[in-house]
Amino acid sequence: MLEMPETMVEMALKTMGDRWKVMIIQELMEGTKRFGEIKKELGNITQKVLTANLRSLEEKGILIRTVYAQIPPRVEYTLTNLGYSLKPVLDSMKAWAEEYYEQNVKSLLPDMA
Repeated sequence: MLEMPETMVEMALKTMGDRWKVMIIQELMEGTKRFGEIKKELGNITQKVLTANLRSLEEKGILIRTVYAQIPPRVEYTLTNLGYSLKPVLDSMKAWAEEYYEQNVKSLLPDMA
């Protein structure tokens, strides 16, 4: 049985609320990338976690996985129009984080001067 979220915000969070999913989406905003490129840019994500998150985003219609029949096989990931429509959301999150940093975090850091 499909359980519907109580609010649309909850639906959005269930779709992309994992930190890795958001980072993958952000990485693909720059354009089509191969698995190794995404993994390299994200740093300490494991291959298993990256694969699971890419599959989940594909199932939810956020990205498209294209496999090219060649040796060795080449697989590329591209955001769908739905995925690209998340850009203003990510931009807003970034702006909020910058403001939060300035107001709450920066003053707690040791003086770097």
